[in-house]
Amino acid sequence: MRIYKILPRSEWEAALRFGVFKGSAIDLQDGYIHFSTAPQAPETARRYFKDLPDLVVLEVEGDDLGAALKWEPSRGGDLFPHLYADLDCAHVRAVHEAPLGEDGVPATPA
Repeated sequence: MRIYKILPRSEWEAALRFGVFKGSAIDLQDGYIHFSTAPQAPETARRYFKDLPDLVVLEVEGDDLGAALKWEPSRGGDLFPHLYADLDCAHVRAVHEAPLGEDGVPATPA
């Protein structure tokens, strides 16, 4: 299953320099990298990234992440993918632009 990580472009560019993404501030605070499924991503974008410019969305095949990927209840009891490890940049299948819509919410992949 494909999972998605929304983050500032600058954080992704830094990860590329090191070959690994260690997480955004909230990830580091919580001890895991937050991901969303395709149906969850629009609400994640609205709640946490509204009006933030210059974002990208990483697309990752969850099955490639092994046992470090845990599905845990979060918003509304939905199971969300949480990665309890650094994300090797080689696991990123695609990087999508996330332009802000008229409502200030960044676009996420369909």
